[in-house]
Amino acid sequence: MLVEDKPGVMSRIMDAFRRRLINVDTITVGKSETESLSRIVITMKCEDEVAEKIVKQLRKMIDVVQAERLNTDSSVLRELALIKVRTKNLDERSEVLQLVNIFRAQVVDVTTDTLVIQIVGNVRKINAFLEILKKFEVLEIARTGIVAISRGSKRISPENGAFLKI
Repeated sequence: MLVEDKPGVMSRIMDAFRRRLINVDTITVGKSETESLSRIVITMKCEDEVAEKIVKQLRKMIDVVQAERLNTDSSVLRELALIKVRTKNLDERSEVLQLVNIFRAQVVDVTTDTLVIQIVGNVRKINAFLEILKKFEVLEIARTGIVAISRGSKRISPENGAFLKI
């Protein structure tokens, strides 16, 4: 969704979810290609009917320029995770580094006994990587939440369906 980039917008959007007792899985917010607008991607587990109702409710909000429900089959979805792993010896470190290569992740920080790994991909890839790392001592995990964009020429922008603000 595209929203006006101003204070209080996020709070009002989350109130809509709270009132419907919808648990949000992830939220990502960032600047959009339009200077005064932010792009928000919210993921949740709910029935299709509930998702449609919340999108309709969001479209009615003053600060929401456009809200769309993205189809996962026709969208590109990615998440980033940073994972700090303690390695007790060279063999363990070597094994973790092999997994990093297999999953096309990157080591972004190294100390004598820890590695910080960055992995980007879909949720299944990140969850699979975390599952394999369970046999090691994972000290910290930080995940961004999902960012998404539709495939092809379709786009969410103020020009294609923004709602009239009165």
